[in-house]
Amino acid sequence: MDKQTSILILGAGTFGLSTAYHLAKAGYTAVTVLEKSPTFPPELSAGNDLNKILRAEYEDPFYAGLALEAMAAWKSPLFAPYYHETGYLLCNSAAAPEKSKKSLQKSLDSIRQHPAFKGKITPVTTREDIKKVAPAFTGPMRWKGYFNSFAGYAHAADALTAVYSACIALGVTVHLDSAVQALTYSGDTCTGATTTNGKQYNAAVTVLTLGASLGSVLPEIKRQVVAKGSPVAHVQLTAAEAAQLRGIPVTYARDLGFFFEPDPRTRLLKICPATAGYTNYGGAPSGPSGPSLSLPPDDSALVPARDEAAVRRLLRETLPALAERPLVGRRLCWCADTADSEYVIDLVPGRKGLVVATGDSAHAFKMLPTVGGWVRDVVEKGRQDSARWRWKEGSDAAGADISWRVGETSDLREVEAEMRRDPQLVKARL
Repeated sequence: MDKQTSILILGAGTFGLSTAYHLAKAGYTAVTVLEKSPTFPPELSAGNDLNKILRAEYEDPFYAGLALEAMAAWKSPLFAPYYHETGYLLCNSAAAPEKSKKSLQKSLDSIRQHPAFKGKITPVTTREDIKKVAPAFTGPMRWKGYFNSFAGYAHAADALTAVYSACIALGVTVHLDSAVQALTYSGDTCTGATTTNGKQYNAAVTVLTLGASLGSVLPEIKRQVVAKGSPVAHVQLTAAEAAQLRGIPVTYARDLGFFFEPDPRTRLLKICPATAGYTNYGGAPSGPSGPSLSLPPDDSALVPARDEAAVRRLLRETLPALAERPLVGRRLCWCADTADSEYVIDLVPGRKGLVVATGDSAHAFKMLPTVGGWVRDVVEKGRQDSARWRWKEGSDAAGADISWRVGETSDLREVEAEMRRDPQLVKARL
């Protein structure tokens, strides 16, 4: 493909920015990105976050291998400042369901014999084992699992900003405050997109990287991809409390939830309860069989009461002194789930010049340094060689039982009465 080929990328989140970066690095000189958010990092991007887990444990060894490649790339000059190898404490509580135990065992099996993890895995069977790797934890923690020293987290928003800056330096044009209204076509060929402010952007190739909002622009994706929101909350720590927890491992009880070391700038401790996530069919157009698409709502600055209770349960197990502290920064983080947690990186069937990269399934941010290369490969070849990442017509992620997710998916309408907001956010709206 000619390096002067015009390429339009819709969405400046993890998939979109990585794609722009890899195309520009490969010498493409006419790469344009449209992003709905007026600010960067994008307001609705799942990657616009304090931190994301970087680990290679997967139930599927295929993804374990890809994650290892990505983790190597996280140690390159562009990404290394944002990677913190604090280790990863992965366990189940004493009350964990069998599904959670099986998922953890599969994850361990995917890395245990790999040379990269030789001497990196320590079994955890007693409270003393936990104390050795996380002496700051004071809760009962009758957990079993393992500690992996070859893992940690990325400071997500900072990493996205670094890639954004790298893209600009490589000549990529990024338009913020440019929400896509519709794709444009000439016959069956996609010619670009129009934005809600009336501008037309033309391109030989258009790449859709719209995450959980994809269905609003590409309804033919149907339920191959379902937008799901996962609860996120934070505890504001004092300087002394943050210092005491500096360097703790990423801690994940598969049946309870996970948290990270405090953010050094804000002293926020981010905590996420274990959940199967929430759909939002309330604002989607209905068809003969009911609402067709789950899409992120306009307002996601809330968390159901049941998840607040789950966060406090996790804190009582690990850091009981914080268990009753106010929760701040409550929100739902929206991802694009597929039925099998596989990505979809392919040409849209029946269309020319239109590529889709989606299905992050809440395990894509770690691939920030590498996913754009996989998208570039499809753009250049005009096909997807891997069957597992092809468009899967008829696949339905709405009712899928995701093996590694705990609990059952609910729709936001079912929990509307128990939504909790930060008091300061409520005051700001008055």
